[in-house]
Amino acid sequence: MKKFLLCYAVLTTALLACACRSCRHARGESRRLADNQTALASEVERYRTRLGEEAASVQALRLRCAEFEELRAADAARIRQLGIRLRRVEAAAKSSTQTAVVLRAPLRDTLVPRRAAVPAWDTLRRFRWRDPWVTVEGSIGRDSAECRIRSVDTLRQVVHRVPRRFLFIRWGTKALRQQIVSSNPHTRIVYTEYVRIER
Repeated sequence: MKKFLLCYAVLTTALLACACRSCRHARGESRRLADNQTALASEVERYRTRLGEEAASVQALRLRCAEFEELRAADAARIRQLGIRLRRVEAAAKSSTQTAVVLRAPLRDTLVPRRAAVPAWDTLRRFRWRDPWVTVEGSIGRDSAECRIRSVDTLRQVVHRVPRRFLFIRWGTKALRQQIVSSNPHTRIVYTEYVRIER
C-alpha cells in the first residue's frame, strides 16, 4: 500500500510539474504572439534627437526560425546567399532612408575645347554645392545637362528592452524596441524593421 501511495505521489508531482511547465510555456508564447501583433499594428515613430538628428523607433518582432523562414522568405533566401545558416541568425534588421536636399548653386561659365574636326571653344555653365553630407556638382551645356550627387549617411541602431511599469516600479520586459538615428540631417528614415529570432 505504501509503495502504491509513493508511486502515486511521485506520478502526481511529475504531472503537476509538467503541467506547470507547459502552462508557463503557453503563457510566454501567448505574450510573444500578442507582442508581435502589437508590433505589426504599430507604425514607425519618427522624431528628432536633442542634437537635431532624424531618428525612428519601432517595436521588434520576435519570430521563431521556422516562422521567419515562412513569413520572411526573401530575407531568409538572402541570408542563405551570404553563406549563413538560418539557425545561427540571432536577429535581422532592415532600414530604408530617403535623402532629399533643396539646393541653390551659382552658375559660372567655363570654356572647354569642343570635339570637332576644327578646334573651337564651347561654353559650359558649371555649378557645385556641398555640405558635410551631400555633394552636388554638374554642368549645363547648350543641349544637355550633367549632374553628380553623392550622399553620405551613418545609421546608428540600438535595440533595447522596455520594462513593464506600475507606478514607479519597473520590472521584466514589456517589449523590445529598435532605435535608429541618422547622422545626415537631409535623410528621413522611411522604413525600419527588426526581427529577433527565438529558439
